[in-house]
Amino acid sequence: MKKAIVTGAESGIGAACVARLRRQGVEVVSVDLATGADYRLDVSDPSAVEAAVSQIGAVDILVNSAGVVGPNKPLWEITDAEWQRTFSVNLDGVFNLCRAVIPAMRARGWGRIVNIASIAGKEGNPNLAAYSASKAAVIGLTKSLGKELATSGVLVNAIAPAVIETPMNAATAPEVLDYMVSRVPMGRMGRAEEVAALACWLVSDEVSFSTGAVYDISGGRATY
Repeated sequence: MKKAIVTGAESGIGAACVARLRRQGVEVVSVDLATGADYRLDVSDPSAVEAAVSQIGAVDILVNSAGVVGPNKPLWEITDAEWQRTFSVNLDGVFNLCRAVIPAMRARGWGRIVNIASIAGKEGNPNLAAYSASKAAVIGLTKSLGKELATSGVLVNAIAPAVIETPMNAATAPEVLDYMVSRVPMGRMGRAEEVAALACWLVSDEVSFSTGAVYDISGGRATY
């Protein structure tokens, strides 16, 4: 039986990934700050991440889904704390988890990592500079890490969703949601289960010749 860690596991895309992986017979360790997770963990804390992974043990699969929207305002109004918090969760969290699990994956010669980025990381959404920049950094990290591990048996890919109907977006300003939906040719938000289906394919044995790639799931919005 394969073993997985999923961060941001108690809601949205993370929760959908947990449910689908478990249905497919994967042992999943859920990680979140929210109550109910197997490990209540701040992914931005490198020491806490190292300690948690040490207790969990070697895993075959990592899905980095923990994230925050960050400040919804023009860049020149963003505070240092808002900028740093957005990056500490969205980017540092991915770095911390990847760094912690990769040595054991490399030792076994097999692993699958999926990082949840965003179409905003490719296109940039107005008034979401911190979020867009942090997700662009996740894409860059994925491409670099995929190349570093290309001959190791450990594959690293990213998913770039457009707007998805999740609790995180429930707190997004209506005008921002309207803007994002207006960019989607299908005219609707995506569902977390749709993203989970793609993520679970990417962590399967079926994927053997793709690494450092970014898979769009955008209802037709993505153009590159």
